[in-house]
Amino acid sequence: MEDIKLDPGGYAGTYDATAGRLCLDFANTISNRLSDEPHEWLDTFSNLVAWGRLMGVLSDEVARSLLQEAAAQPEETGRILKLAIELRETIYRIFSATASGRPPAAADLDNLNVALVQALPHLRIVPEADAYAWNWAGEEDALDSMLWPVARSAGDLLTSDDLKRVGECQGDGCGWLFLDMSRNRSRRWCDMGDCGNRAKARRHYHRQKVSLST
Repeated sequence: MEDIKLDPGGYAGTYDATAGRLCLDFANTISNRLSDEPHEWLDTFSNLVAWGRLMGVLSDEVARSLLQEAAAQPEETGRILKLAIELRETIYRIFSATASGRPPAAADLDNLNVALVQALPHLRIVPEADAYAWNWAGEEDALDSMLWPVARSAGDLLTSDDLKRVGECQGDGCGWLFLDMSRNRSRRWCDMGDCGNRAKARRHYHRQKVSLST
């Protein structure tokens, strides 16, 4: 099976989906968000499509079709990329606010509603094996089709009981969002192997420094 990765450019890190909800993983497509040197993962339309493949919202066939369409419509591709980043920032502001116990701004809710109005008309029920499933119509032709399930995911999370489980990483400069499914809601980091380990290393360093100075 192909290992799908986003092109990091000159960035040394990798993108990992650790949030637990599609919309939160989309909000996390900028690394070190709150630092002086954030890294933008959605710097190209091909990375946006790669993210859709990675998250399972675009099939390989649809991804190829969208990249072909994008090559023929560079101006529209640029518009969609800008739209994607605007949606991402809207989602980040909404769930960063709720994670800290604040209500989202009315303007951000309005922006999300606009995205939902654009997305939901494409939603369909289709037969699948011996049952039925939700699917998206026209995704192979619409350059913004990977944004439709993102908007729906944000709407679903915002109206669910899981909203109170949304947290924001406490790592220095991180700002990644996640769904805290721990029993006592004690999760502090986007990833224990990343921000968690760095915080642990800093605590160890400071303890050693204090012990050497006494």
